Amino acid sequence: MRYSRSLIPTLKEDPSDAEVVSHKLMVRAGMMRQVARGIYDLLPLGLRVVRKVERIVREEMNRAGAQEILMPAVCPAELWQESGRWDLYGKELLRIKDRQERDFCFGPTHEEVVTDIVRREVRSYRDLPLNLYQVQSKFRDEIRPRFGLMRGREFLMKDAYSFHATYEDCEREYRHMFDTYTRIFERCALNFRPVEAATGAIGGSMSHEFHVLAESGEDALVSCPSCKYAANVEKAEIRRSLGAEAAVASGAPEKVETPGRRTIEEVSAFLGMAPERFVKTLLFATDRGDTIAALVRGDHELSQDKLVSALKCEWVAMAEPNVVLEHTGAAVGFAGPIGLKIRVVADHAVEGMTDAVTGANQTDYHLKGVDQRRDLPGLEFADLRTAAPGDPCARCADGVYDGHRGIEVGQVFYLGTKYSKAMGATFLDVSGTEQVIEMGCYGIGVTRTAAAAIEQNHDDAGIIWPLAIAPAQVHLINVKVTDEKLTAAADDIYAKLQEAAIEVLYDDRDERAGVKFKDADLIGIPFRVTVGPKGLEKGVAEVKRRGATELEEVGLEHLVRDLSARILAELGKSS
Repeated sequence: MRYSRSLIPTLKEDPSDAEVVSHKLMVRAGMMRQVARGIYDLLPLGLRVVRKVERIVREEMNRAGAQEILMPAVCPAELWQESGRWDLYGKELLRIKDRQERDFCFGPTHEEVVTDIVRREVRSYRDLPLNLYQVQSKFRDEIRPRFGLMRGREFLMKDAYSFHATYEDCEREYRHMFDTYTRIFERCALNFRPVEAATGAIGGSMSHEFHVLAESGEDALVSCPSCKYAANVEKAEIRRSLGAEAAVASGAPEKVETPGRRTIEEVSAFLGMAPERFVKTLLFATDRGDTIAALVRGDHELSQDKLVSALKCEWVAMAEPNVVLEHTGAAVGFAGPIGLKIRVVADHAVEGMTDAVTGANQTDYHLKGVDQRRDLPGLEFADLRTAAPGDPCARCADGVYDGHRGIEVGQVFYLGTKYSKAMGATFLDVSGTEQVIEMGCYGIGVTRTAAAAIEQNHDDAGIIWPLAIAPAQVHLINVKVTDEKLTAAADDIYAKLQEAAIEVLYDDRDERAGVKFKDADLIGIPFRVTVGPKGLEKGVAEVKRRGATELEEVGLEHLVRDLSARILAELGKSS
């Protein structure tokens, strides 16, 4: 493609609304523009990158035996009501009415629609297994869309769904998709890590997220260098480690006035006691209609995903202030576990605490000198806290977690019968008995993967694209288009590169060389080939790899052959 005939509107300055590197550089490199909050146009170079990611995804999904379909973006409410998610999904679901006032939604995911396909077409165990996937636009009405393609409202996603006669076969396909995703992100040349994860609104009982590692990542991860276990901090299991058992204290807790001090930080400063001496009491409503209390140490954070798992419920939500008042007799910030008449679940770190501080269940008061064994002898314990670097790994005897930041680009789920049972997707087994279909679900954020690649691969000058997903493989620069000999030589190289099936962006603009070099660094195409007067006299072109400090001179007679060999060798390593 010739630069002079292409829509590549580069900018010198960062856009004012951009917060992360990928957003800034994709706008500055002329790859995308905002239409509305969280909704973007992809311009030619940006779309080329996305199509490269799509191609890798399709090749590996097809290689894995999945079949591509295309489902409607707009889905009828009836299907979502059957699964129970019409009300559960919340405001992220973009709800639409047609002219007959019938309810629809713009699909953020397609479990319901694909389950409807299968329940209508599958009759026998002979029709299973199936793995169906699509690459399609999704819409999730984020409360605060930000970070460009990293967290937009409309995005391109590959979502796949598998259907099985048995749990064992579904688990096999889950592992098969895990391996497929590993190949996809290896081919994209990304530094990534699969981690155990919570299932969230999708549901199911087993899940792994695939994270591109980058300091700008929204997600906190931990991994154990001893046993290689890795997980999202909301999911990571923490080894129970109690200190020496102390004697049960005598006496009773002391009530102290803490006027207006609600948070751990405020009460800690007021009483002059460290946060790890405190026990936080948090009240939650559950999907079962009850209210429970969860306890974590003052310097720890509660993981709602772990709480859901401990309670074996579908979801929890922070209790409203009036509910807190009803159960504790106090305003929010003064709840404590002593005397509560509801179920109380505590994190393992609370077990054995002595001389602790809790809320007093009276506004403006706390209790000092709380002894867990004396004052809360019947507590139920579970792993409830969010993991952090330095926490002990639960999967091995002596491992301690390291911390990472990650950008989630893919996730695999074992769904079980969550959707098939609710929607009546069944089959007849070998004995003619009706059985519910087992399901798996597998998603990749295609546009997010492109943005994540930039977060991981850039410098002060611009993007450094991995070759496999770059908008082109070679950026050819003619430093002086008014020089007829130079232009003839550059045109000849351009034609030969195209003949060799090398993707090339040819900068044939009548611009200063400095402008062209800056744009080349900004756009980030892997190989820059410069044709200049001095090099032409010597019969060479300058070749520089984006991100490298050195350049080399390559003879014009074998330039194309040399570039072709480098490109094929590098792409071959990741295929």
